Amino acid sequence: MVYVRFQSPERSPRGHFPGVFALANGLAREGRLTEEQHRFWRAANDWYDAAYPDPSRVDPAVYDPGVNPGAVAWFKESAVHLLDRVPGYLALLAAHGVACERLESADPGRIVYEDEHQVVVVPHGRRPRPQPGTVPTDPANSAST
Repeated sequence: MVYVRFQSPERSPRGHFPGVFALANGLAREGRLTEEQHRFWRAANDWYDAAYPDPSRVDPAVYDPGVNPGAVAWFKESAVHLLDRVPGYLALLAAHGVACERLESADPGRIVYEDEHQVVVVPHGRRPRPQPGTVPTDPANSAST
């Protein structure tokens, strides 16, 4: 299985590589879209919201940085009907000089959520933060490494 992700090539101030939807949503939130672009963005987001599940509605902790640090969503390559609509977002971003790259991987990380269209993964090398009141362990001494 191959997974596909569209994301910024640069980290955000929070240390993440924002995905294509976060980048487009940021432009809309900042009021940078033309009226026509805003109509496209709203209709496209509504279509995606209806086309596949929002992982955070299925599992509210899926993007919790303490539980799943750095968790990001990847499309399954088989989700062609979803991937076919991404170029509209890429054109929107390009019109505003916002870079977005396509990544493909057979192993993007530890899967913490999966449905027929997508996975949410914690990238390799990311470990959960210790919960309050716990003592962190040295990963070099852990049996799971």
